[in-house]
Amino acid sequence: MKTRLHLFLLLLFSSSLIIAQQPKKPTASDIHESIKKLNFLGSVLYVAAHPDDENTRLISYMSNEVKARTAYLSLTRGDGGQNLIGPEIRELLGVIRTQELLAARRTDGGEQLFTRANDFGYSKHPDETLAIWNKEQVLNDVVLAIRKFKPDVIINRFNHRTPGTTHGHHTSSAMLSIEAFDLVGDKNAYTNQLSTVDTWQPKRLFFNTGWWFYGSRENFEKADKSDLIQVDTGVYFPSNGLSNPEIAALSRSQHKSQGFGSTGRRGSQIEYIELIKGDLPTDKSNLFEGIDTSWNRIEGGKAIGEILYAVQNNFDFKNPSASIPQLARAYNAIQGLKDTHWKTLKTKEIKDIIAACAGLYLEATANTNHTTAGATVNLNLEVINRSNANITLLNITDPNGLLIDKNLKLDNNTGFDFKETLEINDSQIVSTPYWLTKKGSLGMYMVEDKNLIGKPETPRALNVTFNLNIENVAIPFTKPIVYKTNDPVKGEVYKPFEIIPEASAKISEKVIILDTDKQRDIEVIVKAGRDSLEGFVQIAHPNNWSVYPEKQKVNITNKGQEQRLVFTVIPPKEQSEGLLTPMVHIGNKTYTKELIEIDYDHIPFQTILLPSESKIVRLDIQKRGESIGYIEGAGDVVPESLRQIGYNVAILKPDDITEDNLKRFDAIVVGIRAYNTVEALNFKQQILFDYVAQGGNMIVQYNTRHRVKVDQIAPFDLKLSRDRVTDENANVKLLATDHEVLNFPNKITSKDFDGWTQERGLYFPNEWSSEFTPILSMSDNGETQKTGSLLVAAHGKGHYVYTGLSFFREFPAGVSGAYRLFANMLSLGKNNINTDKKFND
Repeated sequence: MKTRLHLFLLLLFSSSLIIAQQPKKPTASDIHESIKKLNFLGSVLYVAAHPDDENTRLISYMSNEVKARTAYLSLTRGDGGQNLIGPEIRELLGVIRTQELLAARRTDGGEQLFTRANDFGYSKHPDETLAIWNKEQVLNDVVLAIRKFKPDVIINRFNHRTPGTTHGHHTSSAMLSIEAFDLVGDKNAYTNQLSTVDTWQPKRLFFNTGWWFYGSRENFEKADKSDLIQVDTGVYFPSNGLSNPEIAALSRSQHKSQGFGSTGRRGSQIEYIELIKGDLPTDKSNLFEGIDTSWNRIEGGKAIGEILYAVQNNFDFKNPSASIPQLARAYNAIQGLKDTHWKTLKTKEIKDIIAACAGLYLEATANTNHTTAGATVNLNLEVINRSNANITLLNITDPNGLLIDKNLKLDNNTGFDFKETLEINDSQIVSTPYWLTKKGSLGMYMVEDKNLIGKPETPRALNVTFNLNIENVAIPFTKPIVYKTNDPVKGEVYKPFEIIPEASAKISEKVIILDTDKQRDIEVIVKAGRDSLEGFVQIAHPNNWSVYPEKQKVNITNKGQEQRLVFTVIPPKEQSEGLLTPMVHIGNKTYTKELIEIDYDHIPFQTILLPSESKIVRLDIQKRGESIGYIEGAGDVVPESLRQIGYNVAILKPDDITEDNLKRFDAIVVGIRAYNTVEALNFKQQILFDYVAQGGNMIVQYNTRHRVKVDQIAPFDLKLSRDRVTDENANVKLLATDHEVLNFPNKITSKDFDGWTQERGLYFPNEWSSEFTPILSMSDNGETQKTGSLLVAAHGKGHYVYTGLSFFREFPAGVSGAYRLFANMLSLGKNNINTDKKFND
């Protein structure tokens, strides 16, 4: 045992504190605000569909001004969107956006909930949404969330009465919320839930409306607002020097994968809410009118309230620890409450406040950030009381039972470090997002453990409990085991302590395209989760493919090291596709999953286990030209995909776009949303257009019509729209059947549009000059044909192509037809055909 002086203060009272984040530093004002929140017994649930749908101004206002327990129920994790900060899409993007939502809630004071619904991409109508989602399962999850959270007030972000006017997920979230409002109090509805939760009936349900729901600000100004409640969310908080909109902007800025950085505003800011169900408050400044939000709300609460209101009123900002004796009395009384819901919530809140008042620092750190089941790790346990409160450390327990039995008095500012070991159970499950452990459907994640439904992330299984006696009251404090290290630049860095498999493997390429029947070497990377890993690797493959050798030995000395093995794949002579899966055999166990790590500064380090699969395609493809210049946009894997089919791809920064530099490329490809994200391209457009006029080939992938940073997207008139085709199986009609892009060097037919994923395309132009030739026509069911998905124009000696087709989604999925069509786009003007030929419109 040794003592030492701690120079930093751990924030223990924040209800949104998450593991693997550096401890914050509360002020006495922060503690006082948390006591006010402790004395408010009311809840608000905000409901919408995706990360970024939530109104952070209203969430922050309810949490920080009203002091209500406030949560955001996002039906999805945002898996179907785009990623502006990296290459992760689909499930991995959902993991990132989950953590961004948690970061947002840590900022605005709310909590975060989910359903099992999978964001499968844009949907134009709730009928489509609810057909792809399992409506009954999602409704079950909404009902369950309400019964668990027990909100007095529900606020919907979207209007349930206007299906088809916005994203189908948006409208569906409101429709399901309204349906759930009438079911949550019915003991005959979703009876399977009632073994773990009780029925509940919220008091009111509102719709958080605004000018955009009226079509324009002018329409909203003219509208009758007598039935709307106005909430001024522009309040200023002297305790932290921020206005509520500034806090809301900081919260919204956590959605970094969507590029939603926001500048805070100051001054009055009105939010409007419309009553949908329940009774309208006569006092429109009080959404909780008629609801007792004091301690008198619960049986036995009056005596607790008398203690805690006195603590609030007599709080000593210079000596917060003066409140500890009364807080300990209140904690003891809370343990006797019959109402388990409020007992659980208020126990957690008051424990965090007691710890903050005492300056308690309780931490369990492992000597590694990951280990395997059955292993033993070294722990460092830190305990310090930075107050004059009477506190004794009784003992410390871990998942295996008693770890330390000390009965040690914690004198003011005397720190204690204990060195112990933790034995991990042989059956300890690996750490990974719980909703990704089993394969789900297009619209739903599969969650076998029903107790996990709705939780934002997988609960930490490995914790240490510090059992303290504080002012003669026994109070346990449970902390997750974490890993802490020092970075020369960032300083103190925290990571979660994870359980990983003893072996994981991946093929270095997620999509392998072979354009001939010649054999090709592939690389398998095996990673050791423990020391002295020995075994062998095989590759599961389609029957008409061959892999040599059949197996190879694995021998890795140290945990964390990798071994790279080269196998030879022999494709069939005909076009074919399938999956390759590396199988690592260690003893009598076989491992077929890949260990993926996500490391961004704004979210905790994430470890994900997913099935290790690479798509392999024997593709009948021809191409012209070799050298491609790629201008990056919001992030995609198109450059890597083009390299798969034999192109030499160079990444071009804006400064690289010069007349001389472009001459060496057969084509220039502009990445997705480049004109939305790279402002410097506005000064390079004419150089690119001149390159085309001199015989070059330029392909521009989709951009959104808003926030375009260039004056001119194309050398001719071109207007972007919100037109899109979300049905990946929508019929595609070939319009310009004689056009070079559909015939050379690959003959494109309707079969090339089979197997597309998530969507056909998005943000198609809907107006263009006569120089452009529309190549394709497509539509979603019941809609007019959209002809702007692929437009080609001759410009001088070269070709300019604009496409909203989702190549950035199809390439990672190994869609053969997408590769063939893109090869034709790159080959324009290089096919040695009569370029004066008139093509059909």
